[in-house]
Amino acid sequence: MIIFKDVISNDEMCSDAFEPKVVDNVVYEVDCTMIQVAEGDVDIGANPSAEDAEEGVDSDVQTVNNVVHSFRLQSTGFDKKSYLTYLKGYMKSIKNYLAENKPEEVENFEKGAQAYAKKIVANFKDFDFYTGESMDPDGMVALLNYREDGTTPYLIFWKHGIKEEKI
Repeated sequence: MIIFKDVISNDEMCSDAFEPKVVDNVVYEVDCTMIQVAEGDVDIGANPSAEDAEEGVDSDVQTVNNVVHSFRLQSTGFDKKSYLTYLKGYMKSIKNYLAENKPEEVENFEKGAQAYAKKIVANFKDFDFYTGESMDPDGMVALLNYREDGTTPYLIFWKHGIKEEKI
């Protein structure tokens, strides 16, 4: 399994079990589902065994986003101005990270991130925002939106802000 970690906060953001897809060579999109969990359950993307299937509905069951729940992503909020301020600082941090670790990716990142940021701003009201578990204000903010069907949630992670860790 490969864990996708934020290069700044080192928070676990996702895993390959959720089949991230690269979009515009600048972000990963991960389709999510809403699941029901009882207190203490953690979904790491694996299928439950037949023995673990529960009958009925428990009173302390909550409906949650499987990726948000599994990686303990924390909901946060932005208005457009504060998000743009955050994004400017975050992009600078990622550019510096790439310059030190993957200099060949800097140009691709700059072009792609700028174009994708315009898409985000154009549809700003459609997004929910999530930070990693540590809630590091300098770390990645994942974006949650819904597919065209209006019911399928998906998360967006900045590709260049992710490091892959095989476990």
